[in-house]
Amino acid sequence: MLASVHSMGLSGIEGYRVTVEAFSADGLPMFELVGLPDAAVKESRERVRAAMAACDLSFPVARLTVNLAPADTKKEGPAYDLPIALAILACCGVIDAAALAETAAVGELSLTGGVVGVRGALSMAIAARGCGVRRLLLPAENAREAACAQGLDVLPVAHLQEAIDHLRGKAPIAPVPPVPYEKMLRARRVSGDFADVRGQKSAKRALEIAAAGGHNVLMVGPPGSGKTMMARCLPGILPDMTLDEALEVTRIHSAAGTLPAGNGLMLERPFRAPHHTASSAALVGGGTRARPGEISLAHGGVLFLDELPEFQRTALEAMRQPLEDGFVSVVRVSAQARYPARAMLVAAMNPCPCGYLGSKVQPCRCKPHEIERYVSRISGPLLDRIDIQLQVSALSVREITSRAEEESSDAIRARVQAARARQQARYAGATCNAELSARQVGEVCALDAACTALLERACEKYGLSMRAVTRVKKVARTIADLAGEAQIRQPHLLEALSYRNPDRRLTESPAT
Repeated sequence: MLASVHSMGLSGIEGYRVTVEAFSADGLPMFELVGLPDAAVKESRERVRAAMAACDLSFPVARLTVNLAPADTKKEGPAYDLPIALAILACCGVIDAAALAETAAVGELSLTGGVVGVRGALSMAIAARGCGVRRLLLPAENAREAACAQGLDVLPVAHLQEAIDHLRGKAPIAPVPPVPYEKMLRARRVSGDFADVRGQKSAKRALEIAAAGGHNVLMVGPPGSGKTMMARCLPGILPDMTLDEALEVTRIHSAAGTLPAGNGLMLERPFRAPHHTASSAALVGGGTRARPGEISLAHGGVLFLDELPEFQRTALEAMRQPLEDGFVSVVRVSAQARYPARAMLVAAMNPCPCGYLGSKVQPCRCKPHEIERYVSRISGPLLDRIDIQLQVSALSVREITSRAEEESSDAIRARVQAARARQQARYAGATCNAELSARQVGEVCALDAACTALLERACEKYGLSMRAVTRVKKVARTIADLAGEAQIRQPHLLEALSYRNPDRRLTESPAT
């Protein structure tokens, strides 16, 4: 007898349809699993056998063949346990094969029959909807996540017996009702508030510009000046994600297994802060299964690299192309995937190995060659891709002990939202100024004669590259958007040039 069940697989962050076919025939009892299964899929035979016994069901004593189609695509992970069990039960007549029409199933089975959560449930639900599937049986802990796909009935199951009773019509499972995205946003909680950051008005201004335009930032300053704290507050002033952005970010984290169990959509923009010992594969993605890296996990949010010169140079250089293109193509012998990687790079570093060059608090103990070697760990091409480079000075005792009220993240975020709204109304295909193409820069970042002359003098004096000139224009456009100006003016361009640090004097004191 032959029976089949629809299931879903995961390749990168994209789901695809898998048909699980079970065929039972007379002969020497055996269980053959075909269709390029990996070790985790092959082990499903023992999990399915034990789960059926937990439901007081006998495993068929027959020559049983289970095929996972398409047979030329490698199947990975335990998500096929539930559909394999249902296909076998339908093959044996325990459940009606007609009940499985227009229904897909994914889920891992425990030895007690419990249905355990899987990675990539949202991507699978979106792919199932696109394949014409009307109902999706999946683990209860993935239900809220999958329900965000909308357009199909998400049926949560906690035990194999629940799925059997539903398909038999004994105890139908109610679909998870979708929650409107606007209602989800009202429950959004932001960690970190600029109201808790004392002083640093110029740095806060620079970070506001970065948030409004999606620009990369480098902060240089002594230890304890607040660089890390300000970076952690940055997601709180970024605008709300659209539904499409939230779906894409959630899909990445679900595929990577970093989405908390039972969670729905990710509402707060991600903040990733890998340790400086992270490898190239950890930052941009890789491994035997081509998993997403930190720059993809930070997509739509902030990738914070603290102690930037301490990172491996090869790891930093590997990020140059993703920063420019907004995506990562990970190719390995056994797998390949393409992941979104449009994140704001926010980096922080000390001005020298001891950290106190130019400080008014402690004297610097470093020798000139040590400082030069420390700063040279960051290549010029990487610095060229960082739009805003600013000096962060140490706070005075008066600033630390001041009780003056600081501006909150909500107030800053309102200005950022308004600037982003102007950008989105101006052009389609880009969500912020940092994503503008070369043609769009020429159209929306046009300079008048005075600004052009100013930029030409800056290029002659500092030797700005073509990329640097383009990024200066983008930052100036963002500053104009924050000011509500339709055209870039000289003050906007001057402020944008001040953030380039064109002569690369990263070690220079803020007072010099």
